[in-house]
Amino acid sequence: MSTATWATADPYTTALRAGRGPLFLRRADGWLLPLEVERWCARADRVDLDVLDRCEGAVLDVGCGPGRLVAELAARSRTVLGIDVSATAVDRTVRLGGPALRRSVFEPLPGEGRWGTVLLMDGNVGIGGDPCALLDRAAQVLAPGGLLIAETSPVDVDERAEVQVVDITLTPSGAFPWARLGTPALLRYADRTRWRAVDQWATGGRRFLALRSRSASSSAEAPDNTAVISSQRARKPSGDSPVADR
Repeated sequence: MSTATWATADPYTTALRAGRGPLFLRRADGWLLPLEVERWCARADRVDLDVLDRCEGAVLDVGCGPGRLVAELAARSRTVLGIDVSATAVDRTVRLGGPALRRSVFEPLPGEGRWGTVLLMDGNVGIGGDPCALLDRAAQVLAPGGLLIAETSPVDVDERAEVQVVDITLTPSGAFPWARLGTPALLRYADRTRWRAVDQWATGGRRFLALRSRSASSSAEAPDNTAVISSQRARKPSGDSPVADR
């Protein structure tokens, strides 16, 4: 997904600043998918906490949004970094006390190849609209044998489409590619790439799948905590200016 496209999605920025929707993803045919802005902007709930309890080693939250998960892990003194292409999301995460960078997962990242867990929550398994490319990138970022926890659609779906972010007035952002995947679809893509399923569960109306990268080693060396924090401090975005690559 283009950093510029999502980051200039004015309805998304407005919703995050207000902490509430309504906000939707809209397909070209007019179909709307409600986005749970209020939940994203609240504190981590019991379903989130269960996911965080399953995380191993240092955690990279891809598409961290307003930062509830990053902030919770930071409060637990875990090594964690949130990345998001939205400057507003990154600012909010930092204000909550969580380290975050304005960065796409497809750009260079701190600690590549050493993260213990990658999170794809809140539908972020759809980032880029190409599930295999996203899974390949997650495998590059993780340590050998690292863990990927993805939140999947509560329905069995395998869809790729151009979408826009819209508010109640249907004011649109620019279009960008996105995917919606249920657990069966993500399992199929995982089987084609470098992953094996280790767990799947449903709770609170939400569904999750845990995958482990195929590797002879299952040890996950944490990225250097000082380096992660230093990177966050040096690159905290100002306004809407993008963060430079490391």
